[in-house]
Amino acid sequence: MDRAIYTAMSGASQTIEMQSITAQNLANVSTPGFKAQLAALRHVPVIGETLPTRSVVAASTTGFDATAGTFNYTGNPLDVALEDNGYLAIQTPYGEAYTRNGRITVDANNQLRINNNLVIGEGGPIEVPPSAKLSIGADGTISSLDAGGTPNTIGPIGTLKKVQATSEQLARGDDGYFRPRPGVGDVLPNDPNVRVYSGVIESSNVNATDAMVDMINHQRRFELQMKVISSVNENEQRANQLMNFNV
Repeated sequence: MDRAIYTAMSGASQTIEMQSITAQNLANVSTPGFKAQLAALRHVPVIGETLPTRSVVAASTTGFDATAGTFNYTGNPLDVALEDNGYLAIQTPYGEAYTRNGRITVDANNQLRINNNLVIGEGGPIEVPPSAKLSIGADGTISSLDAGGTPNTIGPIGTLKKVQATSEQLARGDDGYFRPRPGVGDVLPNDPNVRVYSGVIESSNVNATDAMVDMINHQRRFELQMKVISSVNENEQRANQLMNFNV
């Protein structure tokens, strides 16, 4: 079989994978704090007994785009955004993880959650008084004003656990949350210096227009690779016909 088929076939397979990554990014264009996943293609030589005989294409996931999204004011005291490389700590079914999604809610058990995952404070999950009016300070301190209470009854009930990490230190899991890469540690320490903006939510950093352009480019690349396979197949059939004719 012509070596061009191997290259085109592997390229088409990886183009589909890149299309899937782009589609996932586009699907999360409205997800608060979402970071676009990055991917690239590279050629890998297939080594024969003595010399490289052909090359195949492999996808290489280079991580994620850590660029901050736009900060949008919501006025909701439980919406928060973090500066620089800050992340909130949450408790998932697979252990502690980190997210830039600062859309915090209170569940039926009066515990703070982000997308059904418990929000972790400096001392563990945070529980709030029933029907309390909450506010979050710039240092992540959560204060509570009991229902019907006077302003001087406000008091701290916990502090958000905030960590700071670069994209080289974190890897995105299948659940969309970030965890330390091997060698960094199982969990990251709390960083009290990370500033919190209350009443603000960070948007996704995915550019919908760029993602749509990428999807069109992936589609065109796939079609071109399919044409290469078809052309090589036709050439082989014609070569076989000529050989049979000569015989």
